Amino acid sequence: MNISVIIVNYRGWNALQACLDSLNRIINTDFIFEVIVVDNCSADGKLAEFVIKYPRFIFIENTSNKGFANGCNLGAENSSGEHLLFLNPDTIVTKDALQTLLQTYKVHPEIGILSCLQINENEQYYKQANLFPSFGRFFGISRAIYRFLHKTDLEKRFKYQGDLLYPDWVSGAVIFISREWFNKAEGWNEDYWLYFEDVDLCKKVKTKKGKVAVTNQASIFHKHGGASRINIQTKSLTKSEVIISKHVYIDRHFPKNQQLLLHMLLILGVLIEKGLLSIFSLLLFFIPKLKVNFFIFKKMGIYYWNAIRNKTWISPRSVNYPA
Repeated sequence: MNISVIIVNYRGWNALQACLDSLNRIINTDFIFEVIVVDNCSADGKLAEFVIKYPRFIFIENTSNKGFANGCNLGAENSSGEHLLFLNPDTIVTKDALQTLLQTYKVHPEIGILSCLQINENEQYYKQANLFPSFGRFFGISRAIYRFLHKTDLEKRFKYQGDLLYPDWVSGAVIFISREWFNKAEGWNEDYWLYFEDVDLCKKVKTKKGKVAVTNQASIFHKHGGASRINIQTKSLTKSEVIISKHVYIDRHFPKNQQLLLHMLLILGVLIEKGLLSIFSLLLFFIPKLKVNFFIFKKMGIYYWNAIRNKTWISPRSVNYPA
């Protein structure tokens, strides 16, 4: 088996159907691939329909919604491919994209993780010039200042070298990696329930001297947020987990003398911003989008209380959360 395509789903059935349809159309290839869908216990009766509709593909039902990293690892454990392609369910794939990813990876043995161009529904390409978070550019304002001050250097660094670009990390929406490198990196870090696990995986690969690259010879359609922001409750949950995963990343990848300050700045920023927006949401109740901030403020308040009480930054939803 050349490629195992692994997709983690949670109630994103419409997006998943379009993704699986695109994969189902890929036939008569020079490579062999399998598709594994890990459903994170959607528990809405839809999984059985998909099992019947797509007999070529393997479906695995997780015991609960244990997060993206856990679902990816579960899919990898049940796969047989020499290479693994982790895909978001809100992507559309072509035969040429799979072929290019496989050929590029084989031609460049220095690459640990490979991705490709991603285009959205407005026919705009996602930016790929991703830098690892650092003390001086962890927050949005400081990151913007850093990019402004180092604009020339960054433009030189993020120029394509032939058909390849070498960012620090790539989005987990499209990650192509050999099983050898996946095992060497010890898989996805399940301390993260959702978000930043892709940054963490790339960090581990680069620490072990593997390169992270993007090829401009292939593109995959990706409807950003198509599977994670389907309603206000889901949106508030995913946005809360972005913040929580930032705390986990700080705890895992920053020196002790920087961690406390970064944690405190993040906490203050979140509580002040979401607190003020929550007040506005009560006053401007006729603007539905503002309601999300109230739910985020509530979730983060509970999270910070539990973080102090249990002495851990890990999300309570993570399988690694201390019992």
